Amino acid sequence: MRYQGREVDIEGRVRLVMESTLTARDRVGVQDFVLLENHNSEAAFIENLRRRFRENLIYTYIGSVLVSVNPYKDLEIYSKPQMERYRGVSFYEISPHIYAVSDNTYRAMRTTWRDQCIFISGESGSGKTEASKKILLYYAVTCPTHDHMTTVGDRLLQSNPILEAFGNAKTLKNDNSSRFGKYMDVQFDFKGAPVGGHILNYLLEKSRVVHQNHGERNFHIFYQLLDGGDSDLLQMLHLERNPQNYQYLVKVRSLTALHLFKLRSRGVILNLLDQGSCSKVSSISDKNNWKVVMNALLVIGFNEEDMQNLLNIIASVLHLGNTQFGEGEEGETHITNETPIANVAKLLGVNASALGEALTHKKLTTKEEEVIIPLNFEQAVAARDALAKAVYGRTFTWLVEKINQSLALKDDMDHSNKAFPVIGLLDIYGFEVLQNNSFEQFCINYCSEKLQQLFIELTLRSEQEEYTTEGIAWEMVQYFDNKIICDLIEEKHKGIISILDEECMRPGETSDASFLEKLEDTFGSHPHFVTHKLANGKTRKVMSREEFRLLHYAGEVNYNVNGFLDKNNDSMNRNLKEVMCQSGNPIISHCFSREEVTDQKRPQMAATHFKNSLLKLLEILMTKEPSYVRCVKPNDAKQPGHFDEVLVRHQVRYLGLMENLRVRRAGFAYRRSFEAFLQRYKPLCPETWPKWDGRLEDGVATLVNHLGYQPEEYKLGRSKIFIRLPKTLFLTEDALQAKKPEIALTLQTSWRGYRERAKYKRIRHAIIVIQSAWRGMKGRRRAKRRRRAADLIRRFIKGFIYRHEDYCPENEYFLDHVRYSFLMKLSKNLPTSVLDKSWLASPPSLTEASEHLRKLNMRNMVQKYCNRIQSEWKNQMTQKVVASELFKDQKDNYPQSVGRLFLDTRIEREQINLKVLQTLDSDKVLYGVPVTKYDRRGFKPRPRQLLLSNTFAVLVDRTKIKQRIDYAALGGISVSSLSDGMVVLHMPPEDKKQKGDVLLHCNHVIELVTKLALIARMLNYINIKPGSIRYAGARGHEGIIDFIRGSELKVAKGKRGHLLVTVPRINNT
Repeated sequence: MRYQGREVDIEGRVRLVMESTLTARDRVGVQDFVLLENHNSEAAFIENLRRRFRENLIYTYIGSVLVSVNPYKDLEIYSKPQMERYRGVSFYEISPHIYAVSDNTYRAMRTTWRDQCIFISGESGSGKTEASKKILLYYAVTCPTHDHMTTVGDRLLQSNPILEAFGNAKTLKNDNSSRFGKYMDVQFDFKGAPVGGHILNYLLEKSRVVHQNHGERNFHIFYQLLDGGDSDLLQMLHLERNPQNYQYLVKVRSLTALHLFKLRSRGVILNLLDQGSCSKVSSISDKNNWKVVMNALLVIGFNEEDMQNLLNIIASVLHLGNTQFGEGEEGETHITNETPIANVAKLLGVNASALGEALTHKKLTTKEEEVIIPLNFEQAVAARDALAKAVYGRTFTWLVEKINQSLALKDDMDHSNKAFPVIGLLDIYGFEVLQNNSFEQFCINYCSEKLQQLFIELTLRSEQEEYTTEGIAWEMVQYFDNKIICDLIEEKHKGIISILDEECMRPGETSDASFLEKLEDTFGSHPHFVTHKLANGKTRKVMSREEFRLLHYAGEVNYNVNGFLDKNNDSMNRNLKEVMCQSGNPIISHCFSREEVTDQKRPQMAATHFKNSLLKLLEILMTKEPSYVRCVKPNDAKQPGHFDEVLVRHQVRYLGLMENLRVRRAGFAYRRSFEAFLQRYKPLCPETWPKWDGRLEDGVATLVNHLGYQPEEYKLGRSKIFIRLPKTLFLTEDALQAKKPEIALTLQTSWRGYRERAKYKRIRHAIIVIQSAWRGMKGRRRAKRRRRAADLIRRFIKGFIYRHEDYCPENEYFLDHVRYSFLMKLSKNLPTSVLDKSWLASPPSLTEASEHLRKLNMRNMVQKYCNRIQSEWKNQMTQKVVASELFKDQKDNYPQSVGRLFLDTRIEREQINLKVLQTLDSDKVLYGVPVTKYDRRGFKPRPRQLLLSNTFAVLVDRTKIKQRIDYAALGGISVSSLSDGMVVLHMPPEDKKQKGDVLLHCNHVIELVTKLALIARMLNYINIKPGSIRYAGARGHEGIIDFIRGSELKVAKGKRGHLLVTVPRINNT
């Protein structure tokens, strides 16, 4: 059958179109392991994986199975254009990708209208969760949608951050490890648009709530709440922001030395000193993730009340962990700190005293009466932890139900007669081997065994069905059947799970050690079961007495039995359930039903419950068409580019990749439809090239005979050719690559001849059309020009006759022409300088307009001239104008200063002492000039530097500032009208810091006074005295500066204590 022009078999599965990258196989390996020459070699398998990983090709196929290697870095292969590249393309037509699996599954669902499922498996940290996100994102982006479907797509995507926050945690192997199994169904309507979804969760690792290994964390939501929640929320929840204040999140629990001694002396194995204490993770931003989770809850449909109730529960778990116990003299237990238990009661809406009583006492119900028994210290701690695990675990289940309600198919959808098909996503635990493997690892690895059994069964069935359909004899495949291990674990009344349940329910003293003894008695001769007691001497050295070993299909795993019975029981005291049933928190009251308290039936054990859930999951999966994604972790250090061969080999074995490859290669490595095979390789045979007109089967037979295929190398089915060895395909592909230049040359020759002939015909036809059109157009244009010329001459003559009349229809053309001619001539003869006063004579009718244009032109030239002046020259002119206003006709030496430029400063920065600059600090020196200061007593001259800043001036003597003069305090500036350089800075008499006015002499007095007046904004305070200048001396004395003319400049003390300044005459000629 055909789908969008591409090949699909009768089951709707898109088949192999491999050849696009065969030529690159030596550099990056093959993109399908089926095409490995040595398919039985594990080393060849891993080397091909390494080659592709080195080239950032993280995806490889094994037939229809996708192998994905976590790159631990962002790759530019997940954009929307990449999605469009894989949309509607046959499975192997381009390079392997998670989008190819997604699209193939989607199109198979659309074509066959059958349910599909994508199995995603792998070790923790191998990228399973990211793979499921990419698949959901692909469907959300590429599937057809409308408003409701867009909402469904958003909710499907936003369910991920919520489930990750409540169900994921940092482990030693992965910073975002899923600690629960997840199966999600995405439902599609007849148009192929997502319209609903449903999530099933399996085996949440509830023990993580109360205990984490060293270097690990509790579930993300606790840290997100403490780091991202605002202060008002934390205050409402009675929480502090520091995670170290909560015993369920830190390394050491608060136990007294006495209790530790008692617990050790009673043989209780303590892991309390090995808590996580890893509140911060460099790769995780809890604050940002908190915002994402809160937004996701709103998208899913949580209201404010639901969110507050949910956060109350999370906070109550933290407070519950801080609840501490003490022992009395008779061994009875009591709560030593009431604050945490009060906070728990308030947040959960229960009675605090009833909760405290339930944590320290146990209620036993008989037929006649109820007996209240006090708990010892260990039992109280266990009861508290059991409550925390139950509250969190059931809340997680409620959360999944709430998400399912949001994703459920709405009643107003257009239902057809047949149920809408679904695509399932199974993101579940990979095979897990830790340093210390417990009950959780036992369940996880049991799940892996069952899924591997299903995987091999479905793969074999798919292969056998294809061979049967094509009429090819099926050859039995030898593979490891792990049914013996599954029976060892799950067999009714005889398996490990049944024995574990029996030991939990057996009356009398039971323990993990007695459970181990019973396993030894039952399975002592089983080939896949070993304990320390049953092992040989070599094995005993690496096994403790509390461990048993199972020989899984993926390898050997040692399980420590300590905690197996408690984790399998997974039960709470009845009186704790009664307290929870009375909770005012709607979520808790929903999770703890009253029927649970009144029901006398013993609840199902955890392992049995998990086994039953797993069997139901397998029943679901058996009804769907499977696709597979096998995720591989390249190294434990999460380093990009690092390929740990030992670690990868271990995963290849326990993922069963070699088993899958052997099954796929058991018969024929490559199969292809007759049409596709003939279409690609027909150039290799003269009889089939360029076109085969007979039956497709006959054409393929002719082609392979010409290529020299041996009978044992291939088989012809009903619609496909089966090739046994990759080498045969590679030789055929290489022959095609060698043939391509010859084919290209033939095609190029034919194409060029056809193209040139067609081009000649087009050009000849175009020339004829153009010539005909051009001749007609040229004649029409000539006639049109003649008519226009006659009309123009007629109007011009008539206008000339009426040229002296007012503007009218008879002369409008002539007058307009005169005006136009004048303006055009004027535009070419405009003055080029403001000094050029010439102007073109205008006609009488344009006299007024001509004058107006002349003024506008002059204004424009003046403006252009001003705009061309540079800022430095403009500043110079501004100062010169100010100097002119101040000194023109006022001071004798002003005319000599006009032609001299004012400098920015007379003292360079290097000439100013560094200490002075440091003292000025941020005050920038705007102008500096050398001056001579005269003492007010004796008029002794002293050389100084006068420095001007924005707000003050200073007199500097070498390395020291001698005097600071604030502009705000400056009373005025006085100079004489002669050509001397004396300047008097008048200081206010009330300023005690200043000892009178400042007497200065400067060779650049015009420049100095101008700049000082501009900087200090004292243009109106400049006094030019034609005679003597009075100044204020120290202690209120008044002094006088007399000016007389002489032959040379001289400053000396005169009669009566005056300062006498002799000023030379200036020759102004």
